[in-house]
Amino acid sequence: MSTKSNLPAKAADNPDSHVMPLIDHLMELRRRLIFSIAFLILAFLGCYHFSEHIYGFLVQPLADAEALIGGPKRMIYTHLAEAFVTQIKVTFFAAAFLTFPIFSNQIWKFVAPGLYRHEKNAILPFLFSAPILFFMGGALAYYVVMPLAWQFLLGFQTTASESVLPIQLEARVGEYLSIAMTLLFAFGLAFQMPVLLILLARVGVLTSAGLASKRRYAIILMFIFAAVVTPPDVVSQLSLAVPMCILYELSIIGARMVEKKREEEASADGNDTSAEDTDFNTA
Repeated sequence: MSTKSNLPAKAADNPDSHVMPLIDHLMELRRRLIFSIAFLILAFLGCYHFSEHIYGFLVQPLADAEALIGGPKRMIYTHLAEAFVTQIKVTFFAAAFLTFPIFSNQIWKFVAPGLYRHEKNAILPFLFSAPILFFMGGALAYYVVMPLAWQFLLGFQTTASESVLPIQLEARVGEYLSIAMTLLFAFGLAFQMPVLLILLARVGVLTSAGLASKRRYAIILMFIFAAVVTPPDVVSQLSLAVPMCILYELSIIGARMVEKKREEEASADGNDTSAEDTDFNTA
């Protein structure tokens, strides 16, 4: 009786029990993409009304840094359509950020039926933690790195009394948006490293011992990544490289925890199998 009652649950957790033809998979993917893109368009139309406020939020660290040195608070554009294109880019970035949970949710709903229950249990926590870590990385870039980096870079301005010709910043709206968004996305993606490494350890692709043994090479790669994606100043590069090194160490600790949990689950499954065999033989 107990065996029959467990059959539906096992069948629901087995992706082989509900195989779909290829055309049905494509239709399902098409439906979920249309749903996600429709939300992206709605978010874009809504964010366009607030695009100036969003850009003002992004440019606020530069305005605060210029206020500290008494510099001019203005930005310029040298191409006729540059201000309009920048406004469109700001709107798209804001809409993509707002609809990221919807896209990830639709991807999960498309992939989940093809996974076993233990695979769903392994991936689902990381699906929720990834947006949180991305936001934490962007917040670190906006509230800590950008103010420090802008103050450092603005320190290279000179006045007429300090040099033959004064050196003053005339920031372009398009260039500033590119730098700001590169920093925000670079920090957000860098903070996804623990999610990726721990997930790979969870499914057995990586081990904590392997991560620990490759630590020196990982540190070199992280400093190279920080040097490439950040402005050419020591402040922003160290502000990205040092947190990445800390996150790498946390990834090693997390990998050890999931390895221990996987061993406990394997031991529990082995005990359950032995108990079922004993019951069957007794019957």
